[in-house]
Amino acid sequence: MIWVWIAFAPILGGLAYGGERVLRARMQRRQGPPLLQPFYDMFKLLDKRTLIVHSPHALLAVAHFFILWFSIVAIFMGWNLLYIIFLHLFAQILLILAGYSVRSVYSHIGANRELLMLIAYEPILLLVAVGFYLESGSFEISEILQKGGYLTSMPLLFAALAMVIPIKVKKSPFDVGEAHQEIVGGVEIEYSGIFYEFLYMSRFLEYIFIYSFVFLFGGVSSWVGTVLVAGTFLAVNLVDNATARVKTADMLKIIYSIAMMLCIVNIAGIL
Repeated sequence: MIWVWIAFAPILGGLAYGGERVLRARMQRRQGPPLLQPFYDMFKLLDKRTLIVHSPHALLAVAHFFILWFSIVAIFMGWNLLYIIFLHLFAQILLILAGYSVRSVYSHIGANRELLMLIAYEPILLLVAVGFYLESGSFEISEILQKGGYLTSMPLLFAALAMVIPIKVKKSPFDVGEAHQEIVGGVEIEYSGIFYEFLYMSRFLEYIFIYSFVFLFGGVSSWVGTVLVAGTFLAVNLVDNATARVKTADMLKIIYSIAMMLCIVNIAGIL
């Protein structure tokens, strides 16, 4: 059964992405796209002409997708949370290198912003993992899920995690990496056809990755974890519809001054 979930992880992420677009449309009182629109977009991309700038640029997109998918496999298999975070970090570094590997100014700016986003959320994910270790005695996801009460013992860590979710899924006020009005898609701009589809599907996997951390706060109760994921998903989209994008420097300032402090205070309390 677990391998079925792993195989269909991109589809689950696509449904989450499509559901988000439907929810956002309802919040804005407009018709919006259907739930399956992300998959329709995927099929359209297959019909697009594929242009390759150079082979490493194309291969980096493919490697980014598969390593990200492997990190999802590790989550579903209940592996070490630290290894999963570093595996995800490696996937993001490949995407950043892809942005730097072409001459496009927009791609370089997008890569710069992706790197700053990585610097913002990665320490928070590591501190959340440390919190789980202090509470459960293990970094293994299978062991973390054997214990409950994380939300009551780690409320500030949960709040810090909630603050970095918009960075990961590129939602306001921290959607600086996507910013189409400014950088025309950033690192994705030189991709087309099937190689752009790999990046498009990677976005689906990012939803599974970051909301898996939210699910862990439910611990032994899968129902609590599911409710937390649904509530956080709704809250992130409410904030996205109610706020404007902040500057990159402001994003770093907010995360390091507020989210980081929340993590430190909560971990100090556990100790």
